[in-house]
Amino acid sequence: MYSAPSERWFKLLYKPGLRICFFMLVVIAARAQDSTALQAGNTDQPYISWVSQYPAAKEDGKKQNALKRTFNFLIKKDKQQSLVRPVAIAAAGTADFCVLDQGGRTIFDVADNKANVPRCIRKKENYFTSLVGICMLPDKEILFTDSRLNKIFIVSADNKKMNVFNDSLDLQQPTGIAYSAATHEVWVVETNAHRIAVLNERGELIKTIGSRGDENGQFNFPTSIWIDKAGDAYVVDAMNFRIEIFNKKGAFVSAFGEAGDAPGTFARPKGIATDTFGNIYVVDALFNVVQIFDRSGNFLYNFGKQGREKEEFWMPSGIYIDSKNFIYIADNYNSRIQIFQLINGS
Repeated sequence: MYSAPSERWFKLLYKPGLRICFFMLVVIAARAQDSTALQAGNTDQPYISWVSQYPAAKEDGKKQNALKRTFNFLIKKDKQQSLVRPVAIAAAGTADFCVLDQGGRTIFDVADNKANVPRCIRKKENYFTSLVGICMLPDKEILFTDSRLNKIFIVSADNKKMNVFNDSLDLQQPTGIAYSAATHEVWVVETNAHRIAVLNERGELIKTIGSRGDENGQFNFPTSIWIDKAGDAYVVDAMNFRIEIFNKKGAFVSAFGEAGDAPGTFARPKGIATDTFGNIYVVDALFNVVQIFDRSGNFLYNFGKQGREKEEFWMPSGIYIDSKNFIYIADNYNSRIQIFQLINGS
């Protein structure tokens, strides 16, 4: 799994455990209270509204833990396609989106509340070891990364063909991936190389951005990436506990964030996205929240809390925001995608 280096670090950090865990629970509860208060307040202010989830909650209330879901998936006990551990999303709309399922080691095409594995991936020889990042091209082709196979795969718009996206690429743990409509480029994060590889639409390497370090434009195990309509790229510099912003030419613009336990700081930053107003959304898996910042990196508010009910998360991972400000969250250990919408965002 691509986050292994940071996971080991966090295990060492929290080994003393009880006092810190108690403190973290207090912080999480405070964050949830602040978020609830914001959404229950003045409706003229921007707030996040829950819309739906996939799969829909079971009426009988019965829930399986992640281990049991994985076991049932592998032995084909579940007749219907179900998510195990979703990590990333690319969406054309609330009724049409793709999900990378790291636990099920496959990709799902979800349409009209039904999930199907693309026909080109159903073959037994297709085996993915560590699915991480996904993005959609203008013609609805899908690109996704496998951080252990060190490859990018491309699926045709009709789901009939899958190929390696330039098999000659020498990638070092590709994770986050994004398409720039402004430059017609594909940007892929190479976590182990502490850099970003910029490719053309044929998958040919144009240049790389960054090196290891903590200075502006440098990275320490970067993971997720998002590119907005203007071509600006937002990168989760995971082990520097910050977000870095680059312009469409790859020049460093700004950075914000630090490690901490207060709102506006990061513990385990994962997915990143922006809404149509330029606000930046960062999923924090350890706090089980989504934090929202303005373009300057000022903390605005957050939503979510730890749990298994709607509007709650358990180790959330990926995020995607569409042109109508619908927000898709890969709720990893709850084995679902939750969909929200930004209301009164201007």
